[in-house]
Amino acid sequence: MYLAFAIILLCAALFLVVAVLLQSSKDKGISGTISGGSSETYFGKNKGKSREKKLNTLTIVVAIIFTLIVLTVFVIQKEPVTTTLQ
Repeated sequence: MYLAFAIILLCAALFLVVAVLLQSSKDKGISGTISGGSSETYFGKNKGKSREKKLNTLTIVVAIIFTLIVLTVFVIQKEPVTTTLQ
């Protein structure tokens, strides 16, 4: 049981890292400041919005699953968590 949680936790962590890196930045940077961001056309603005929306939703769902699995593993662990400073 513990091994299954560990495998799912590892897969969720890897997916979260990849999903966050795949998301596009909302900041236009210095080019948006200088040009005012007017270089976008009407059709260019909404291009890829559905992909970004799906990726954002999937990232939120996996983050919630990741958090729940971490809490579950913490609760079912056999040894109490102690810190020892030597």
